[in-house]
Amino acid sequence: MATTAHRPVTALVVGWFSFSRGEATAGDVLSMEAVRARLTSAGVRHDVAWSSVMCPDGGLRLDDAPPERYTHLIFVCGPAHGRPVRELHERFAHCRRIAIGVTVVDAADPAVTGFHEVLPRDAPDGSAWPDLAGGPVMGAVPVVGVLLVHAQPEYGDDQRHGDVTRLLSSWLNDLDCARLPLDSRLDPRDWRSSATPAQFESLLRRVDVVVTTRLHGLVLALKNGVPALAVDPVAGGGKVTAQARAWRWPAALPAEELRRPTLDEHLTWCLSDPGRLAAERAAGPARDSVEARLHHLLSFLR
Repeated sequence: MATTAHRPVTALVVGWFSFSRGEATAGDVLSMEAVRARLTSAGVRHDVAWSSVMCPDGGLRLDDAPPERYTHLIFVCGPAHGRPVRELHERFAHCRRIAIGVTVVDAADPAVTGFHEVLPRDAPDGSAWPDLAGGPVMGAVPVVGVLLVHAQPEYGDDQRHGDVTRLLSSWLNDLDCARLPLDSRLDPRDWRSSATPAQFESLLRRVDVVVTTRLHGLVLALKNGVPALAVDPVAGGGKVTAQARAWRWPAALPAEELRRPTLDEHLTWCLSDPGRLAAERAAGPARDSVEARLHHLLSFLR
């Protein structure tokens, strides 16, 4: 175990993810994970301090970290600049303070000079080193495309969109997945929107599952072989229920049966091999039915 001249080293790892006035990016947290893993492997006692927003259950908030517990402060990632960084030097004045993986814009900035040691990722003289976020390897999680509709006036008093959206939003927020908001509305004026159906379907094909209250969220997902967890936001069933029946798709829920355990069960099936296979097989019969309907259309034009 590492020691100082007087007692064992106990480090507090902080960064912009620790500040209530800051923000946490994936890169910030990955850089912290790189430092935490190395400290752990070296047998160095340490804590990680979080902001109130980012603090996990049982975690330590920076505001609650007692300075006297620590011999060292390690500041990770982001700019070594600004009042929150300077305040660390004041609050942890007795600690040996180290910055690693930081951007140094002004070497004379008190936020920089307050550290005893600085291991930057980039410096004013043009020096650069790979960012710490490039080190840790994270496991993969499912990518969930989310396509919701918030109102359909044609259904009048049967609309349950508000309740359905609130429950789905809360459930999605608690899932360990990568959530990708999707919008089937096209807009060639805005780079954030798809401009063509091909662009939108290309997005769909890159997710593992679609959670949707939109008819076309269900249809276009299955057309592209992607499982869909469809929820009908209309009491008694509306067009989402009808399409699920037409596509013979089992992962569809009425608003009245919307419960977290049921959502969990259907999502698990959608992400399973049988669920993926069912989605891949759904498009063929539906395509044949579409062709038959179009042939029927032509019969009216004779």
